[in-house]
Amino acid sequence: MLELHAAFLALVGGTELFFAALALLNVRHGAETVAERAEWVSERLGVADTERLVAYQRAGTGLSLLRSVVGLAVVLLMLYSGLFGDVVAALEGVALPPVARGVIFFAALVVVARVASAPFSLYETFVVEEQFGFNQQSPRLWLRDLVVGLVVSLVLVAIVAGGVLLTLELFPEWWWVGAWGLFVAFSLAMLVIYPRVIAPLFYDFEPVETSDLRDAVDDVFERAGFDCEQVYTMDASSRSSHSNAYFVGFGRTKRVVLFDTLIEQMDHEEIKSVLAHELAHWKRGHIWKQLASSALRIGIVLVIFSVLIEQPWLYEMFGVPETAYAGLALGTLWIEPLVRLSAPLENRLSLRHEREADSFAVDVMGSGSALSDALANLTSENLANPFPHPLYATFHYTHPPIPDRIRYIERQGDSGNADGHAGEAAG
Repeated sequence: MLELHAAFLALVGGTELFFAALALLNVRHGAETVAERAEWVSERLGVADTERLVAYQRAGTGLSLLRSVVGLAVVLLMLYSGLFGDVVAALEGVALPPVARGVIFFAALVVVARVASAPFSLYETFVVEEQFGFNQQSPRLWLRDLVVGLVVSLVLVAIVAGGVLLTLELFPEWWWVGAWGLFVAFSLAMLVIYPRVIAPLFYDFEPVETSDLRDAVDDVFERAGFDCEQVYTMDASSRSSHSNAYFVGFGRTKRVVLFDTLIEQMDHEEIKSVLAHELAHWKRGHIWKQLASSALRIGIVLVIFSVLIEQPWLYEMFGVPETAYAGLALGTLWIEPLVRLSAPLENRLSLRHEREADSFAVDVMGSGSALSDALANLTSENLANPFPHPLYATFHYTHPPIPDRIRYIERQGDSGNADGHAGEAAG
């Protein structure tokens, strides 16, 4: 048993230490490179105060590391103090069906996690984000979002946990197959439910109708050969001055959402280039490919779970009663570090899709200048780190670093212009 505890602590603690070191390395590398290329950062990205950018990265990283350390300490304390085992034992004494006990257990974990993370979220919003001019929330709105978010999380956890535990009870040998189907169905459902039910609980959405912006949107839709009537602006400025845009859904449910902050910070050509990039994820089938990749990963994880929860040592290590929901929770502690360490495999697919989307946007716009300007604008407005350490990017970045994207886009634009001139000469 001592060997198992050593392996567990090495895996969990070692993974956390590795990512903490990586985060610190990333901040140092970013600061040094920004200093070396201050002129390019100022002229190309429009960041006048590079020290402010570096300070924002340091503040965010420091808070994230503290949150991770405290979170890990709380988990280990609950396990090694015997509190986790006592809670499960007490719950097993409650006269409820096993599935109901499991749902209550996971709901309680969600509540504990949300309450424990609340001080960090509060500090991030009203100290870090406030200090750098991003926060637009009032304490009342922050508290309201916390409560609503908790309720939504509890509902979703009850559905997923209840479904998985019921499947495990009905089909103990092949439960992971049913759970896999449940996760795939849930992922598809969320593509429709999130933008129409969940997101409106936090933000107001207004359709983009007759206006210069709508004309610009329709123009890029026509160029891209895309049909979508549902285009909305979201009042992101009610919470933060950060900007973004996204595409979600499929079939008749697909919609495009533009942050109002994005509209304020960019001209129409830049907005059109961002839209063209987002539309590429649909036109090139990236949404379905990502879903298939996610389904494969979930399937592998569930197979590992099916083996882990059958191991007596998993429960004996911390004196926990052998029950399905406790096994899933304990198994997560072993599997989660492995998932984090395998992130580069997942990121490779996303990186390839982002390259394809950038190329698509350049083709649609006929030039890469608007998209590269938009990316520079996003970096400047959001104080994003333009120079992540390569190893950090390997584990954390689903998009290529901004300087790499700008170089790639400009090469694509130059290539397209050269092809066009060659075609004219041939004609």
